[in-house]
Amino acid sequence: MSLNVKMLAAYGALFAAAFGIAMAASAGWRAGHRAFDDANHGRLLAPLGSEKQCERYSGLPVNWRDDPKAGMVHLHGGAFIFGSTRGYEDERPAGDGRTTVGGFWIDQTDVTNAQFATFVRATGYVTDAEKQHGAAVFRTPTREQMDARDFAWWTWVKGASWQHPGGPGSGIDGLMNQPVTLVTQADALAYAQWLGRDLPTEAEWEYAGKGGADGADLDAAPRDAHGKPTANYWQGAFPVLNTNEDGHTGLSPVGCYASNGFKLYDMIGNAWEWTRDVYTGPHQSHTNGDTAAVAPATRKHDTLVVIKGGSFLCSRDYCVRYRASSREQQEADLPASHIGFRTILRDRG
Repeated sequence: MSLNVKMLAAYGALFAAAFGIAMAASAGWRAGHRAFDDANHGRLLAPLGSEKQCERYSGLPVNWRDDPKAGMVHLHGGAFIFGSTRGYEDERPAGDGRTTVGGFWIDQTDVTNAQFATFVRATGYVTDAEKQHGAAVFRTPTREQMDARDFAWWTWVKGASWQHPGGPGSGIDGLMNQPVTLVTQADALAYAQWLGRDLPTEAEWEYAGKGGADGADLDAAPRDAHGKPTANYWQGAFPVLNTNEDGHTGLSPVGCYASNGFKLYDMIGNAWEWTRDVYTGPHQSHTNGDTAAVAPATRKHDTLVVIKGGSFLCSRDYCVRYRASSREQQEADLPASHIGFRTILRDRG
């Protein structure tokens, strides 16, 4: 894969200049959300939140590699209700659910293919999918495939990796603004550590994902007042019919939909996101089908960890995990085409 990072960065700068850089000083962003604090004042952020804006985005934040916090916003620590009484059993709050997290910086979007490519070029990193010579990839099944086996929408594709998401012959040219997927928790941690960052805990992720809100709307399907989807998730009969009501039948570029109250994009839908935490609580079955079921029989099973936020595969009739409180289990070393990540940088002291 050929990638001129300097050209991408330059394009990102020109894009910001041409279409108007979003300034984090906007009072409208901060009203009612004290967690989105004054540390964000005057920071240059890529303008995202619509189809036109996300399509134009290069995938590299403004001042990428010059600003150690490029593409991040700061959240002041605080208390929130961790979990939900309206969702699945494994989302139930412990006690009253009130949980406090410290302050941290967090990526506005999932880490993109463009960002991950920069990391690989700089370090020569080889991902787990490349070492395992394959990964779990979603493919819309035929009726015959559905009748023949369970989880027919998952296929172990030899040669699939972040650079070749559909297997040999596929690539990511023209997809640099999409979330990097087919990465494991270890891959995500390696990228984060390269930047001096970390993955969020489940509590930190959910605090950010709820965006300062605490009402029943958090557990409803993400739609606006006109009924239009406000996130990339599955509409229609999973896994055979996606009606494309949200404008995307697979992964979308990051930032195509409006941000939450903390100016974070795609905390719901598009791609699940890795956390640091081991999965505990009632172990429910995978609601998008167990990706491990299609992995080679010789592969050893790894620790189950928490992924958050749902993906483009979550539907009303099958997953219903397009919510900030939702959680899922995934083997830490199992790469799949619906899982990405974002990073955080915790405040010191």
